[in-house]
Amino acid sequence: MSWSLRPFLPVLLLLAAVALSACAGAGRIRYDSPEDAYTKGLRLFEEGRYDRSVPFFQGVFDYGRTSEVAADAQLHLARAHFESRDYILAASEYSRFVNTYRTHENVEAATFERAIAYYHLSPQYDLDQTSTRQAITYLQLFLDQFPDSDLQEEAEDHLRVLREKLARKGYESAGLYERRGIYEAAALSYERVFDTYPDTPWADDALLGAMRSYMAFADLSIESRQPERLQLAIDNYTRLIELFRDSPIAKEAEGLYEEASGRLAELASSN
Repeated sequence: MSWSLRPFLPVLLLLAAVALSACAGAGRIRYDSPEDAYTKGLRLFEEGRYDRSVPFFQGVFDYGRTSEVAADAQLHLARAHFESRDYILAASEYSRFVNTYRTHENVEAATFERAIAYYHLSPQYDLDQTSTRQAITYLQLFLDQFPDSDLQEEAEDHLRVLREKLARKGYESAGLYERRGIYEAAALSYERVFDTYPDTPWADDALLGAMRSYMAFADLSIESRQPERLQLAIDNYTRLIELFRDSPIAKEAEGLYEEASGRLAELASSN
């Protein structure tokens, strides 16, 4: 620093401190009571300034969780995170609301919105599906707790989407086993998809996949084990036709069935 500025150094430091203090004061969150904090947070929330509303809703709890506005502040805190697309925090705050204010009139809505937060966290089918399973758990919990809710149909629609995603995940995993020639694992995985998600569009495809895999598994088996594996392919055809007679893959399944039946007959006649 130039020597000419040394005499002014104390003044400069004082001015810098004042400026910093003014900046800090300008950004400080101020409220005088839980009601004041809630009112300011609600105004920001309704203006769509969700991030700015969060500190005020949190400020309500500086005075405890028993004030008249505490429950509404908790719910709006969850909703502010939700609207900001911070779904992990939203789900956590919804859970806090549901668990703390069990008799509140908005428990039903909060329970549903918590499930939807997890729904938004569900990734595409080929990624880890932990959040998908959590969303299914919370949607099912909502349906069980509020069977007469006006939101039931919407919850069921979301549940169906998530179950279809898990079914596809399982189907693609089974297909990977099949492509790698691990036919027993493929057949069992396809059957698991059908057994777990029989109400999804992947159910009939899974049965067809199980047929293909059991027949390929039979090809690699010693002759004494081939009949049981061909029979498993036939059993899966029977299930497919009984449940999905009009499926677009029924014709393909019929061709596999005829092949499996013919091979089974040949093995029987040779013994």
